[in-house]
Amino acid sequence: MSTGVQPPANPDPLRETSRYTKVADLSHGSFGFVQLARNTETQELVAIKFIERGDRVNRYVEAEILNHRMLRHPHVIEFKEVFITSEYICIAMEFASGGSLFTYVQRAVRLKEAASRWFFQQLIIGLDYCHRRGVVNRDIKLENTLLQMVQGLPLPLLKICDFGYSKAHFMSAPKSKVGTLAYMAPEIIRATGNYDGKKADIWSCGVMLYVMLFGQYPFETQQPGGPKLEPDRRIRTMMDRIVNMQWSIPNGIEISAECRDLLSRMLVRNPDERITMAEIHRHPWFTANLPVEAVSMNDSYLSDEDYSSVQSVEDIKRILSEAQTPGPNKYNFDNQGHEGYEDNMIDDAIEDEFNENEQSFNPRAYQQRGVAAAMQ
Repeated sequence: MSTGVQPPANPDPLRETSRYTKVADLSHGSFGFVQLARNTETQELVAIKFIERGDRVNRYVEAEILNHRMLRHPHVIEFKEVFITSEYICIAMEFASGGSLFTYVQRAVRLKEAASRWFFQQLIIGLDYCHRRGVVNRDIKLENTLLQMVQGLPLPLLKICDFGYSKAHFMSAPKSKVGTLAYMAPEIIRATGNYDGKKADIWSCGVMLYVMLFGQYPFETQQPGGPKLEPDRRIRTMMDRIVNMQWSIPNGIEISAECRDLLSRMLVRNPDERITMAEIHRHPWFTANLPVEAVSMNDSYLSDEDYSSVQSVEDIKRILSEAQTPGPNKYNFDNQGHEGYEDNMIDDAIEDEFNENEQSFNPRAYQQRGVAAAMQ
């Protein structure tokens, strides 16, 4: 049962600080909300994520902030700072004006192969940097990749965002069922031991590539024009399709043999047989039209160990500790989005499936603008 009062329709926590002023509301969900704001000193536009103080400031919030702080790369949304108000912990980050890749693909229905490669190359370069920095994302999806329009480029620049489910080491605990189901690797659904977060991220990238190319999810159970399935049935059916590898290339959409090969090597049930990040970098479909500079760009960014200009870990942990004390009001965001409800249903369905079929699956200028800059 929901508890607490409803949050204001258009809250403005930034009235409590002189550093930022609210410009517009961007999004909201079960976690809280995001606003566009302006830094009053630099006039820079930033996105600020507001999470209610108290028990919502959990280990995922801590991971999101501390892991995001470590990442400085053209294909990762830049972390700015974290601060608190009387009601919220506030995460300020770079604002990407082009919206999400999900919306971009939705408007286009599907992308041409060349455009899909453009975004996929940037995704892989950015994710490779994260992995080499020691951070696995575990929630790679179109909704968590943002776009920045850059003058002179034929297509937007891609930036990975949202590290709420990330980990600063690669092996995840058996019960750690995080991420969004449509992008979730089979070893996460059926994990009987630790799973490799890097390999799970690569699966999710394969799902992203499929959606860009075909405008639909590879394991979707709700057919266009068909009867609407109940959420519980849809979730359980999708889980079954993922675990049993029930996907195919849609009829009537032509893609190159190299693209088909890469997809087939990413969407592999056994993570030990799935293509690796290094192999993706050598794959002929990935390397086509890839700038020479992109091959070595991550080495340059990984060599930068100077974090003196970034908010200190000590300061962040102090703020996190303070934010665990609830504010004077207890808001209820449960009806602001479906994320929490669906996450609980997924957890229940995974647990039921695991208990019923425990033995059925045993998985074994370029510096400033990133990859896209050299593609113009």
